[in-house]
Amino acid sequence: MTSPVRILGIDPGLRRTGWGLITAQGSKLTYGACGVVTSDGDLPLALRLRELFEGIGRIVESQQPDEVAVEETFVNKDAQATLKLGHARAMALVVPALAGLPVFEYAANLIKKTVAGSGHAEKVQIQAMVRFLLPKAEFRVADAADALAIAITHASHRDSHALRKAHMQAGKRRSLTGQAAAGQGLEGKGFSAAAAARIEAALAKQG
Repeated sequence: MTSPVRILGIDPGLRRTGWGLITAQGSKLTYGACGVVTSDGDLPLALRLRELFEGIGRIVESQQPDEVAVEETFVNKDAQATLKLGHARAMALVVPALAGLPVFEYAANLIKKTVAGSGHAEKVQIQAMVRFLLPKAEFRVADAADALAIAITHASHRDSHALRKAHMQAGKRRSLTGQAAAGQGLEGKGFSAAAAARIEAALAKQG
């Protein structure tokens, strides 16, 4: 049995930043908590960012996550809106980084594909799948549901990150036989030998 890992998902937004905490232990996911951090739209940008910084800081301190996952910025035709979102995302990245936590980033289409099976899934589909995967989840706004989806995505991709890091540190490709052996060596640490070998093979092709 692998050790439980507390994962905090963050869905950045200048007006509302959603957050969601889950615990992953092997393939089992357990709902922890979720909510939103808001900023006052009547305040100057600098003060709104301070509100987000402090709010996210309180969440990190109270929820004590082991790892953090943040959605990447979606660039649209409204450059001003994209820039504001980028400011909010910076707060979501820097706060856990200052707390010494590992932070991972995921594209929106990957999150949708991981949770709902389609990179073009609608929000209602995402929410339905979050409720299915986390039956005890309670959220009132889409931002919190999105944050839980981000956390779920990270839980599904944690092994690939760990194997990629090991691959980069090794500094060379392994043979397919070596990849299988590496998978077996990681099996007792929460990795499936078959999954490890498969991911290693994909990484080797990327070279």
